Amino acid sequence: MGRHIPSFMPSTLGFVMPPQEPSVIFDQKHASEYDKRFAKLAAMRDALHLLTGAVFADLPTEARILCVGAGTGSELIYLAQKFPQWRFTAVEPSVPMLDVCRRRTEECGVASRCVFHEGYVDSLPPSEPFDAATSLLVSHFILDLDVRAQFFRSIAERLRPGGYLVSADLASDPASATYQSLLEVWLRLMRETDATPEKLEALRTAYARDVAFLPLDRVRAIIASGGFAEPVQFLQTGLIHAWYAKRA
Repeated sequence: MGRHIPSFMPSTLGFVMPPQEPSVIFDQKHASEYDKRFAKLAAMRDALHLLTGAVFADLPTEARILCVGAGTGSELIYLAQKFPQWRFTAVEPSVPMLDVCRRRTEECGVASRCVFHEGYVDSLPPSEPFDAATSLLVSHFILDLDVRAQFFRSIAERLRPGGYLVSADLASDPASATYQSLLEVWLRLMRETDATPEKLEALRTAYARDVAFLPLDRVRAIIASGGFAEPVQFLQTGLIHAWYAKRA
C-alpha cells in the first residue's frame, strides 16, 4: 500500500499541506510553534477530545490505543491523563512533530506509557491488537478513494474485534450551497490564526485541489468499507465532522 499524506493539523483543525513529504514541511521551528499558532481555536480541539474520551470510556482499564497521525500529541495526552493506565502508540511521519509529541508527553509525565513510531500505519511492527484507534484530520488528504478505504482497513487490521475507531475529517458536498456558505464562515474563523488574506485565498484553493471533501454519507461508506460497522457521527465543528465505529 502507498504512503499516506498526514493532516497538516493532525490533532487540531483544518489547514492543509502541499503534497510533499512531512519532513519537508515540518521543520523544527514550525513544529515547535504549531500549538501556539492555533491556540485560539483550541475549543474545537477540546470538544473533540472530550467526546472521544466518552466514546472510549468503557474500554478495559489497561487499554492499548493507536494514535494515527499523532502530530504534537494533543489527543494522546488528553486520553493519557484521563485514563492513567492506558498505553499508547503514536504514529507520525514527521520527525519534528514526533519530537514535539515525545517532549510534551515527557513534560506531562505520560511518556513511559507511550511508543513513538516514525512512519505510517503500514510500517508499524506487528503487535497485540489495539483496543481503539484515533485518526484525526488525516484521511481527507487521501485523494484516491480506494486508497482511503485501504487506509481505514490498515487501522481495522490493528484493532481487536469490536475495537473502536474515532475518525475526524473535513467533509461536505463541495457542490452544495451549504458547503459554500460554511466555507466562508470557516475562512473567517481561520483569521484567528493570524492568516493573511493571501493565505486564506491559498487555503481556499488548496481545499479545492488537495483535500478530498466528500458528502457525509460517502465518508461513512468509506470508513465502513475499511472493515467497520456503521459509523456514527458524534460531532461537527464547522467543516470538521467526527465519527466513531467498531471494527466489524
